Amino acid sequence: MPTQRRAQRALLAGLGLAGAIALSGCGLLVVGGTAATTATVATDRRTAGEQVEDQTIELKIGAEMRKLFPEDNARVNAASYAGLVLLTGDVPNEQGKQQAENAAKRVEKVKKVVNELRVGEVTPISVRTNDTWLTSKVKSTLINTKGVPTRTIIVTTERGVVYLLGKVTAEEGQMAGTAASGVSGINKVVKLFNIVSAASINAPSSPAPIQDSGTSSTGSASPAGSGVETMPVQ
Repeated sequence: MPTQRRAQRALLAGLGLAGAIALSGCGLLVVGGTAATTATVATDRRTAGEQVEDQTIELKIGAEMRKLFPEDNARVNAASYAGLVLLTGDVPNEQGKQQAENAAKRVEKVKKVVNELRVGEVTPISVRTNDTWLTSKVKSTLINTKGVPTRTIIVTTERGVVYLLGKVTAEEGQMAGTAASGVSGINKVVKLFNIVSAASINAPSSPAPIQDSGTSSTGSASPAGSGVETMPVQ
């Protein structure tokens, strides 16, 4: 009988220890989850408000494009980073391309539209699938490139052309562009970065000194900090 009681006590002690470890583990998971969330917000150099605004911009532009092109003869994608909007896809004619740009510009909080829409038939699904694969490859390459702030860079690919958007220093932008240009299968890398100083990143509450580094593909001057640069593929 004493032996049975000792066994029961040992079992209860073991269960108590396991419960304590489990609770401790849960606590670590919660802390880790919080830390991961904080890190994600911290490494995306947009403010939380800007991130929400960009999502809203993309949704509103999508709704406007559905009104403009109710038939299946067009495909317009919008990517927004801190109010800089990139339009990619296919439209049936030049008039539709301009209408799409004008509609995007009218959306609240949009600061600049880079119109990379192609006039022609809708891109085949096989090409779009390959574009998705190329985007994944570029993202993976950027993640594995030391010094590139991957969390704050948006990558989108259209017919083998890779577009990079984000808030980076000139050095970071160069590293990201060089790394992306080395991915096999892509045709071109276009950088649409907002170039800021390292000091402004370390002190986000201060106004960010900006460098203008290019013109948009539509031929108009870029806003301060929204440099557009094409990288040759390696």
